[in-house]
Amino acid sequence: MNTIRQQADNVTLRVVVFLMLTAIGLFYVKWLPYYNRAFVAAADHSIGTSILMGKAAAPPAPSWDAALSYALAYGKAIWQAMVLGLLLGSAIQALLPVDWIARLFGKTGFGSVAVAGALSIPSMMCTCCAAPVVVGLRARQASPGAAIAFWLGNTILNPATLVFMGFVLGWNWAALRVVLGVLMVFGVGYLVNLMVTPKEAAEANAQLSKLVANSDSLDTESNTFLRWIDIFVRMAVRLIPEYVVIVLLLGAARAWLFPTIGPEIGNDIWWILTFAVAGTLFVIPTAGEVPIIQAMLSLGIGTGPAGALLMTLPPVSLPSLAMVARSFRPGILVFVTAAVVAIGIICGLLAVALNF
Repeated sequence: MNTIRQQADNVTLRVVVFLMLTAIGLFYVKWLPYYNRAFVAAADHSIGTSILMGKAAAPPAPSWDAALSYALAYGKAIWQAMVLGLLLGSAIQALLPVDWIARLFGKTGFGSVAVAGALSIPSMMCTCCAAPVVVGLRARQASPGAAIAFWLGNTILNPATLVFMGFVLGWNWAALRVVLGVLMVFGVGYLVNLMVTPKEAAEANAQLSKLVANSDSLDTESNTFLRWIDIFVRMAVRLIPEYVVIVLLLGAARAWLFPTIGPEIGNDIWWILTFAVAGTLFVIPTAGEVPIIQAMLSLGIGTGPAGALLMTLPPVSLPSLAMVARSFRPGILVFVTAAVVAIGIICGLLAVALNF
């Protein structure tokens, strides 16, 4: 009886620590700063300069300085959220009972996608900072579609970004983002779950059974928090180096992805497609698309390419795709990337058709 009670107390302590970490971390890193920033957006109709090109009319030419300056600016904007993402991704694996995530997100129907997408909204992380959490969810057998919905929902349905967007770009842009964002988060997540094969489902159940079988011995050990540190360090060592390298490369390649910014970029389908692809590959901090699009519109680009960036800059990027690559089979990530590009094109076409 004492052993059972000790195990129950251990589980309770771990869950309380996880919930406190989540609430306090998000309050400090996301909720409070964004609350204050909303007043700035309302008063100034701006939330800062474009991280893509600063106050210049175009991104800098490819160089080591361009790579380093972007990496430093980007790192300064997201490092706290990245640390929180790594803490939460490792805490999911070390602190929560092993079957909780599978029970909540493990089914391959729409229900798990709906729950994961809804829970992503208050998280409000950028795609790279949410990636470690996605890795943790998949390690505890969340379904692919639920994990994708959580990943995409963090950025696309971020309520703070929508508020900034309304004050800076206009509420028509925010409304378009919401409509297509719901389609992206819940639609793409559901379609990903439909891609799960019976063999993959059986393997996931077998892996969960193995984790549950091993959990009894882990729950009785006194080194739960040491295990948390161990998982945190291993995740950081595995994910951060490749992430930094790709961010540096993208910082240097800004001028290749966005070679010209001005009125010569019209609403032709070619430009909408080009910006949809470039936006999908590039990496930005949370809400970074708002000043980028504002600066580009002020320089005269068409609303079609701007609409494409609205839906493609936030949800995925080369660094975040690399970070979650071991958690999904390649076909799923190819599909998600293609879906983001397609929805970006649709957004661009709608922006033109609706005379934004």
